[in-house]
Amino acid sequence: MKKYINARLKGKKELVQFLVWDGMIQQIEKEIPAECETIDLQGNLVIPPYVDPHIHLDYVFTANIGETNGTGTLFEGIQRWSEFKEQQTVEEVKERAIKGIQKEMLQGVQCMRTHVDVTDPNQTSLKALLEVKEKVKDLVDLQIVAFPQEGMYAYKGGDELVEEALKMGADCVGGIPHYELAREFGEKSIHKVVELAVKYDKLIDVHCDETDDIQSRFLELLNALVLIEGIGTKTAASHTCSFGSADNSYAFRMMKLLKQSGINFISCPTENIYLQGRQDTYPKRRGLTRVKELNDNGINVCFAQDSMSDPWYPLGNGNMMNILDHGIHIAQMMSPEEIQNDLDLVTVNGAKTMNLMDHYGIEEGKPANFIVLDAKNEFDAICERAGVLASVRNGEYLFKKEPEKIQQAVTLLQK
Repeated sequence: MKKYINARLKGKKELVQFLVWDGMIQQIEKEIPAECETIDLQGNLVIPPYVDPHIHLDYVFTANIGETNGTGTLFEGIQRWSEFKEQQTVEEVKERAIKGIQKEMLQGVQCMRTHVDVTDPNQTSLKALLEVKEKVKDLVDLQIVAFPQEGMYAYKGGDELVEEALKMGADCVGGIPHYELAREFGEKSIHKVVELAVKYDKLIDVHCDETDDIQSRFLELLNALVLIEGIGTKTAASHTCSFGSADNSYAFRMMKLLKQSGINFISCPTENIYLQGRQDTYPKRRGLTRVKELNDNGINVCFAQDSMSDPWYPLGNGNMMNILDHGIHIAQMMSPEEIQNDLDLVTVNGAKTMNLMDHYGIEEGKPANFIVLDAKNEFDAICERAGVLASVRNGEYLFKKEPEKIQQAVTLLQK
């Protein structure tokens, strides 16, 4: 049994203590008179673990193959990947994926959703990530999306490969309708995604309208179908960049329907501001979906890393505070009230998207999974881009760090 004292929880002014036994949070109170091992969190902000609900672990650290991506666009990145992927082995994918997970884990991430390219008759990436998922199950919650990177129908037999991946153990059905050869095939792929999700009782996560084309309307169709099936809360629309370019009249109508279905949104701020708007001169679009407006309308939206040094994006290190920092700047979400809740964009909202709320959160009766930030409150955490001092899973440390100490022999201000 352990007792954590002097913990500052989000939105709370008073420090609290919580009692952990057998990996579970048994009690949260101002004072808990229990004699056991005591761990002092020194008034630092304690929040649920970071969540990265959209990453491509089979692509990480393959940036060298994107060096010839001269346009810097999504579509040329896909072409570079297509030319490379047949060369890789299961062991190579596993090695890179584990390295990516380790980088995120050491930044406080305990929940991840990875898209895995299944437009490969050998299912090399999927086989690798299924093994990785088993290997890291005690360290992170890892979900796998059966993702047809080259299209369900643009790639011959892509729909069959997605279904095969679901039978092999993928958790979610993916799609990329804006990459199909014509709008009709994009719509067909959305119908197939929903059909497969219902058939196999899987979650849905679609790369949806990741384009500046204001006529791209696959989000509308996806939302309608999951609304009809009653599975909106099990569905995520990733990217939805074109929704950020759509006119306000259309967006106003859609907001009501999106809220009605309960669909979730995943925005990838660093990657999309890098990829989108490539054909614009000025004014140049930001590439993000309507994050602020979705949030203001009570529609669940979260941020994700998306890439680490791959053909689409040369940077990325798994630091969700960095993603949050970029996202709230681009989306202009820094009012006093928003700052108090912005951490939800990389924690609770992502867990809702992944349907993990039955065992996520700092609450009595849930696993003792949390991170400790080097900050005393939400404002300081965001303003200072606070680092993670400790990550605890099932009551045990995944890691802990000492706060940064700066010593200076001579202080100019004292002269």
